[in-house]
Amino acid sequence: MSSKSANRIELVATEADAGIRLDKLLAQRIDALSRARIQALIRSGNVAGSGGATIGDGSYRVKPGEMFIVKVPPPEPAAPAAEAIALDVVYEDRDLIVIDKPPHLVVHPAPGHASGTLVNALIAHCGDSLSGVGGIKRPGIVHRLDKGTSGLLVVAKSDAAHRGLSEQFAAHGVDGRMHRAYLALVWGKPLRPRGVIAARLVRSQSNRTKIAVARGESGRHAVTHYEVIETIGTDAGPISLLRLELETGRTHQIRVHLAHIGHPVLGDTTYASGFKAKAGKLAPDARAALAALDRQALHAAELGFEHPRSGKKLRFVSPLPADMQGLLDALRPD
Repeated sequence: MSSKSANRIELVATEADAGIRLDKLLAQRIDALSRARIQALIRSGNVAGSGGATIGDGSYRVKPGEMFIVKVPPPEPAAPAAEAIALDVVYEDRDLIVIDKPPHLVVHPAPGHASGTLVNALIAHCGDSLSGVGGIKRPGIVHRLDKGTSGLLVVAKSDAAHRGLSEQFAAHGVDGRMHRAYLALVWGKPLRPRGVIAARLVRSQSNRTKIAVARGESGRHAVTHYEVIETIGTDAGPISLLRLELETGRTHQIRVHLAHIGHPVLGDTTYASGFKAKAGKLAPDARAALAALDRQALHAAELGFEHPRSGKKLRFVSPLPADMQGLLDALRPD
């Protein structure tokens, strides 16, 4: 019982809707808009009742037979500037885009990185195919990779896709819809070929740019699963290639967890600073390859999720980028 035009949606409440909050009803009926977006439309005077009077309170309780009119203004231009930055597009449709992010590319504008980010590049690349997230013509970032981490990243192009993907990432794969795995080169060899790192994480009190393992029950629950793929003997001791799966998705989680068990990621200047002397013991070719890497040796290699519109399961795999593959080859004995 609804009709739609470019910027106007009409719907009628049924007997089953009696007493429900208006913002909840609209979120249930209008798939293309998130509840946050609907609440913003209500606050801005874009929702009216049967008599045409504006309803500015999302908690308004609905009565059976009431008609509601929702006006959806065109998306506002994005605040970040569009920039023509080359992107490795793995997949794209009208709802979302999957990117294989190169190392050193910042995902979102922030202090110190106002331009030259993935968001700037996506605004230019997607153009009019961005239907607007939160009322703004911008890409919807549902997860991030650190500047120095390469690999697969999915971005929403619409409110509906943003909502659907965000729900999957919030569940961290527990419901089977989403899958993420990483590859990392780490110092040393874990005692077990497979294991689980469960350590709560908190913002460091001594350095607010860092994350630390929390004491006791403070901090946020974080769990990382690892598997040893290969261990290489070097002049600096063993170095291992690990495959890692996230049960949670906290900031710097993999890097902090691996440092916590004594196997930090090669090239990680934040969490492996105590391993500089080891790096100096590597053979010349390996030492040069590590210096050329100039980042943490961490790559988002696998990404799977359920398409928010079709429900189809999508899965993508990214091979090691040239800098990590070059380091791995240099570490291996001839």
